Amino acid sequence: MPTNGRGRGRLWAALGGAALLIGCVSGPAVSDEAGGSGGPGGPGGEGHGDERRVLVFSKTAGFRHDSIPEGITAVRELGTAHGFTVDATEDAGAFTARNLGRYDAVVFLSTTGDVLNPAQQGAFERYIKRGGAYVGIHAAADTEYDWAFYGGLAGAYFQSHPAIQSATVDVEDHAHPATAGLGATWNRTDEWYNYRSNPRARAHVLASLDESSYSGGTMNGDHPIAWCQDYQGGRAFYTGGGHTKESFAEPAFRQHLLGGLRWAIGEAQADCRPENGYRSLFDGTAASLSAWRQAGPGSFTLSDDGTITSAGGMGMLWYADRSFGSYSLKLDWRMSGPSGDDNSGVFVGFPPSDDPWSAVNNGYEVQIDATDVPERTTGSVYGFRSADLRKRDRALNPPGEWNTYEIRVEGERLRVWLNGVKINDFTNTDPVRSLRDGHFGIQNHGSADQVSFRDIRIKELPARAADRADSPPGD
Repeated sequence: MPTNGRGRGRLWAALGGAALLIGCVSGPAVSDEAGGSGGPGGPGGEGHGDERRVLVFSKTAGFRHDSIPEGITAVRELGTAHGFTVDATEDAGAFTARNLGRYDAVVFLSTTGDVLNPAQQGAFERYIKRGGAYVGIHAAADTEYDWAFYGGLAGAYFQSHPAIQSATVDVEDHAHPATAGLGATWNRTDEWYNYRSNPRARAHVLASLDESSYSGGTMNGDHPIAWCQDYQGGRAFYTGGGHTKESFAEPAFRQHLLGGLRWAIGEAQADCRPENGYRSLFDGTAASLSAWRQAGPGSFTLSDDGTITSAGGMGMLWYADRSFGSYSLKLDWRMSGPSGDDNSGVFVGFPPSDDPWSAVNNGYEVQIDATDVPERTTGSVYGFRSADLRKRDRALNPPGEWNTYEIRVEGERLRVWLNGVKINDFTNTDPVRSLRDGHFGIQNHGSADQVSFRDIRIKELPARAADRADSPPGD
């Protein structure tokens, strides 16, 4: 809530500049270095400079999709437009430590059956464990049934499918770049896979099928169709779409695929930890705002896309329905200005009041503005504790892109995760600011500061967790 000192700008210019396209070739690249996986940055990291590279692998040992050429073309065109180099191959011989280390991500494009021998499997496992990334498209789930590592990486194996038909996709995550551009629902035509298991407990579900919208779904109403996860040191993104040739010409599907690729190669960050047990406090509808109250001047404007954006101020929109004492609060937020100098924050642990300064004096603010001194910038407990700036900087998406906070309060301990990365761990010792029972709210700072929020949700934690939370920090 205090006015921000406008001193330290974030260096987002490098992120915003267009990357130089090196060119696309049809065969796997060969490293000039012997062995290794891309140096100290892992695959695609500092070891081979700033160039981002993606390998598309489309070998089939079973059914072959006639959309594979269109899929390769689509990934190449996305690479050309967005600054990463794309190689394509059906040669399993590309799976060596030396060659895989050249790539930031490997795309399994409608592969089927057993496509890698044990040595090639081992090289790919080591690539993932050293920070590599996997992108699975459609029949990638119909691949390598006897390789447990691959099954965990893909998230689920194919079981069956009905006829190609239109269906409604429910978008569950509006912050991940693969789904951030979609509305609450996405209606499209494809071949909709049923899976042998539900990945929800292990992976972060981005979108699921409404089984009532089509015929042939067999997953009892909980039918994930796109997900992501951090897996044994690497990243994995899977989408069940992409059976038809038309999919790869569909703008929304190409944007979905691009977002998955950008996250996989590290160009965008997101929270891909499994998320279960949360209930919505703001779901993008006016009705869900009925439990919230505006304290002080200013307001929030609700948009058709389900976001609320700060206007005027200085005030706060707070959840007045009840207080909380032990919980995990998640919310997605986005800064509008190009500099990141849009001040806002999330307040926790304050008593009910229509005076926004009560939250300042009796609670704590987790800051959003990225342009102040360390203890007053993104991820900080404002005025009390800086975020881990190295971790924060790596996890933070630039202005205009969505970020996700998890703010976990247990007893007097307050921890903050940014896009799945823990960046702050603070323990309160001031009785006036006790976190054991309080409200939370989001700040509207001033007419020049515009920050948007969406999908505010909470999971209450067992009370006994609070009893343990006052021990020294550490996971």
